Amino acid sequence: MGLVVCGVMIVALAGCFSATGAHTSPAANAATATAPSAAGSRDLILATTTSTQDSGLLDVLVPAFETATGYKVKTVAVGSGAALKLGEEGNADVLMVHSPAAEKTFTDGGFGVNRQLLMHNTFLFVGPPADPAGINGMASAKDALTRISDTRSTFVSRGDGSGTETKEKAIWKAASITPERDWYIQSGREWDPHCRSRRRRRATP
Repeated sequence: MGLVVCGVMIVALAGCFSATGAHTSPAANAATATAPSAAGSRDLILATTTSTQDSGLLDVLVPAFETATGYKVKTVAVGSGAALKLGEEGNADVLMVHSPAAEKTFTDGGFGVNRQLLMHNTFLFVGPPADPAGINGMASAKDALTRISDTRSTFVSRGDGSGTETKEKAIWKAASITPERDWYIQSGREWDPHCRSRRRRRATP
């Protein structure tokens, strides 16, 4: 059975949806992922992003999917890069990720089939109320990053190979800016602890 990729992009097998209520912690997920289900098995391993799991969406979709299909879904929640790696290594049956260019490379490389667009993301800047960079109300992400760079306002990046970081890097590149280390911090954390780290620093992620 081919690995299906769904895009939030998803890469997955036929019928990609969601995970069981028994979620594992992000830190342990990659290490605890097992080989994909054997042929004929009714177990399904879904590698997805921490933001998708934290949204509560899977708590709705997985039970409905399991009831409709008879499959039992185990969720592994990591960054998009780590989820794609699990798929490449054969340690997941379905991927629900959000890194379009990496998904295309993944499927073009023969690691997945049946890539489907499931939903889209809206990327927002979140920062302290004082808005030290003065980006509140700006309509262009590229202009906002340019202002952050010009004002040398502290910016906290995911720095974890996630789809969010991939998108962020693409915007920095489009702005012809290489972030400097004195104001640019990489947390290396998934979304929730990343935001807590940002709040402690009173920075913009």
